Amino acid sequence: MNPLTADAVMVVHGPEVFDAGDVEWLIRLLSPREVLVAGVMARTAARESGLPVTCTDERPSVLLNALSGRAFLVNRGKTPDSGRIFGEIIAGRLGSGRGLVHVESSSRTVYSWNRADDALAQEIAEMTGFTLASATSTGTPRDGTREIRGCIPGEAVFVNGIVIGTATDETVVLSSRNGTIRPVSGLEVKPHGFEKLLRRGLPDLRAAWCKSGMIRSAPPRPGKVRVSRAGRVAVIDHCGHTLYQEIEDEEVCGVLAIGDDTTAVCGHICSHAGIPVFGVVDGDGDGIVEPGFAPGSVVVEVTYGRDDDLGREVAATRDLEASYWDEWVEETLRSLEGRVRVVVDRREG
Repeated sequence: MNPLTADAVMVVHGPEVFDAGDVEWLIRLLSPREVLVAGVMARTAARESGLPVTCTDERPSVLLNALSGRAFLVNRGKTPDSGRIFGEIIAGRLGSGRGLVHVESSSRTVYSWNRADDALAQEIAEMTGFTLASATSTGTPRDGTREIRGCIPGEAVFVNGIVIGTATDETVVLSSRNGTIRPVSGLEVKPHGFEKLLRRGLPDLRAAWCKSGMIRSAPPRPGKVRVSRAGRVAVIDHCGHTLYQEIEDEEVCGVLAIGDDTTAVCGHICSHAGIPVFGVVDGDGDGIVEPGFAPGSVVVEVTYGRDDDLGREVAATRDLEASYWDEWVEETLRSLEGRVRVVVDRREG
């Protein structure tokens, strides 16, 4: 008789499960019917791995809610506690009466949240040798308030892909009142981060993507090298998590990234795809990802002012339909002469 896992969908979250080899091992061991990948950096790690998976733009809870048959979530938290917290959050977002089978690699535990498919959970625990544990989620937070738990003091805190400050406690509490967001506790604020977040509109804290720490700890794996070519220059302004929506376009020949963290994320993701990046930074990066840039990439640091202003000026004044990427970079550097200094240069020669 086939194991239950052979008829189940494995939903994978985060890059660490790929980087640590968990996904490859679980595919070989459990033979799931399908593997769906959730998350931007997970997609990057998945593509680098070459494993037979399907990448999506959806969050784990959205994927799991949309599946009608057997399914389970695989995650590797930065700590066992943060991994458990993540599972609790996802379980609390599933539809009424739906449980969650959650394989947490960091603690070698299979959680059965909210009376999940216990038969599937037990089978996975037996096949992997992981501990089986029953758990109950506490439900959704009260209106207007969001707790970001499992933080390590000193690490960056994100809301919808933008760093809003540094954690000072294991739990960061945010409040949404009177058309703005304010920190309640556990956060050393980065004012520019809040400014960038609110510039895009007031987010719904209950549904917002919130996390802390590095978005990927492993460096990018080198991939293919593209020759300089004509095409469109995609502009990514302080929201690197939207990058895949742009670079899936075959017409894109390079990326203009605005902001330190955005440049780091774009460089990391694009390096495996061989897509060069022109980054505009001002030196206030938070070290959220290991850097890496494809050949042809250039990063400039503004000598005065903010990267926001100069980056948007470049986006507004330079022709974003490039005859050749290398020529576009040369012309852009000439237009910025005396206002920036080159800090990364991956051009040949």
